[in-house]
Amino acid sequence: MKSNRIFISWLRWPLYIRIGLIILVLILLFGQTIYLLEPKQFTSVFEGIWWAVITVSTVGYGDYVPQTPLGQIVGMLLVLSGASFVTAYFATLASAAFSKQHRYVEGKVKFKGRDHVIIIGWNEKSNHLLRELQLAAPSKTVVLIDDSLKEGPLIENVHFIRGHAADDDTLKKANIASADTVMVTADQHKNEAEADMLSVLTLLSVKGLNPSVYCIVEILTDRYVTNAERAGANKILGTSQLLSRVMLEHYRVKRQLAEPRTLTELTLEKMVYMIPVPAELTGASYRSCVLHYLDHKVTIIGIQKEEGPMLTPPLTYKVLQTDQFLAL
Repeated sequence: MKSNRIFISWLRWPLYIRIGLIILVLILLFGQTIYLLEPKQFTSVFEGIWWAVITVSTVGYGDYVPQTPLGQIVGMLLVLSGASFVTAYFATLASAAFSKQHRYVEGKVKFKGRDHVIIIGWNEKSNHLLRELQLAAPSKTVVLIDDSLKEGPLIENVHFIRGHAADDDTLKKANIASADTVMVTADQHKNEAEADMLSVLTLLSVKGLNPSVYCIVEILTDRYVTNAERAGANKILGTSQLLSRVMLEHYRVKRQLAEPRTLTELTLEKMVYMIPVPAELTGASYRSCVLHYLDHKVTIIGIQKEEGPMLTPPLTYKVLQTDQFLAL
């Protein structure tokens, strides 16, 4: 029973390790044997091992050669037994390397790094986002999660994980517990309502495994914004609102250029600065703080929290002493 357990344990080892150990045993055994059979030609055990290594690798320097028939028979046995194992060893290593690379491209290899950014969903927005991240933080590793791609994009510092982002196994492969930020993009293959439901479900899964991770989520329809807030989104990007605001801003700039007397000092780039929270506003709602600063001709656009900025937070959000106001 004991020998059977040892044999089963041996079979569980990786094949290249088992073959490597067999080669090592053959080299030591034949090196010792040739030293005992031909002490004049091989003056030390090391010389016998050297000869065994050169022989089994089929290099054949010829600096040590068996002189007796018995020694030559040992050499033939070593070539016949050892060369096949060496060939199998390197073939196994090459196969393992190819399999590893293939699994990596297919998104089956677990990510083991830390402080990385996870992007969920592959689309044109994700592609541009990856390029911009490379320019902003070249050393930052990005883990891309997507279940529609068969092979990951060949982009530097991007680790691809294939799978559904709402599944715990997929998120664990992306090492969600050690992630710095998660960005959830809307699924382009679904209608707006289904895409938003999937984004909220994904957000729930992410926060369930790592409640402290900073989450940025894209929401296409207004009715799912509240659900995303309840799911723990740190920042919600309303695509429809952002698009309409940008278009309107460009239209206003166009009007300014065409009719400079009707509108003044309009620009797409505005200076943002931070204001510490006064003692009298600590614990107040975001709505009352915005109204307070409007009376002082200052426009508040968000809150700078310790873990990052939160633009247009819920009006009921209670301002903390550690927060700062983002103002125009």
